[in-house]
Amino acid sequence: MGMKIINYLPLALFLVMGMSSGLAEEREKSTVEKIVDVQHDLFNGPREGLRSNHTKGVVLSGEFYPAESARQITTAVHLQQNASPIVVRFSNATGFPDIADNDPKGLAKGMAMRIDLGDEGYTDMVLSSVPRFPVATPEAFLEMLTAVRDSASSDAEIKPIQHFLADHPKAKHFVEYPKPFPVSFAKLSYHGINAFKFTNAEGESVYGRYIVMPLGGMKTLEKAEAEKQDENYLMNEIHERLAQQPVEFRLSVQIAEPGDEVNDATVIWSDDRQIVELGTIVINAPIADAAAYEKATMFNPLALPEGIEPSADPILLARPGAYAVSFQHRLD
Repeated sequence: MGMKIINYLPLALFLVMGMSSGLAEEREKSTVEKIVDVQHDLFNGPREGLRSNHTKGVVLSGEFYPAESARQITTAVHLQQNASPIVVRFSNATGFPDIADNDPKGLAKGMAMRIDLGDEGYTDMVLSSVPRFPVATPEAFLEMLTAVRDSASSDAEIKPIQHFLADHPKAKHFVEYPKPFPVSFAKLSYHGINAFKFTNAEGESVYGRYIVMPLGGMKTLEKAEAEKQDENYLMNEIHERLAQQPVEFRLSVQIAEPGDEVNDATVIWSDDRQIVELGTIVINAPIADAAAYEKATMFNPLALPEGIEPSADPILLARPGAYAVSFQHRLD
């Protein structure tokens, strides 16, 4: 099977950033550029060589082993027969590089994965421990982040973020959604908040969202127990765990049914939707030079092999653009 990797990032940048033919200085900043700017305001950035969000993380290596059932829904090359090398990055939320692993502001946790497809090709996944996003559009996300920033210096009895949450009940639901403290990055589930279109060899297509579940089951800490942990307990624990044995997850996809909303990251589908197993993620060891890898690597959820396409979810289309802006700051 010939391999064809389609990078949808240029299309996303065009659609979301609204790039004009003029120089950057001659145009108004795009929404994703403003999002990154506000993140820098919130987290005292930018910081040379570091991400603007999910800054504190750990980078590991391993292999992905596809399941036979994956071929029912897609021809994607990494979901056929052969194992593929992978790099996985677990992370805390926020742009603070020294945030404690048990700080509630560091929830939700992130998981990014790069699957090596050979011939310099790759595909990425960017996942969250919370299976939904607070808002449905980049513009609303910018409004939310701005409200958070402005609330810090507001003397008003009702802060801007309180007004925002009152006007955006789905964002309020996200804030209230359970975000448990994990025992380990290896004992937490991770979710794709955006849908993708999967097409099989017969030309049949379905929309689905990724689910990553630990093979040994989830295990979390009560708040009081989490508060007793070292500020780097997750970063240290995963190294100690890998010194003893590999970490394994099952990668699956939840399939949308007709009528399910596939272009809105705030919507969680019903639990009774079909789950198709895609394969097994096996993480073996930390990578040798994690700092250099992190600085040089931008995970791009729109770098896709033939057989997988993006949905029209505006949050999905905006994510690589925002990551690209952050990546440029990282290299400046």
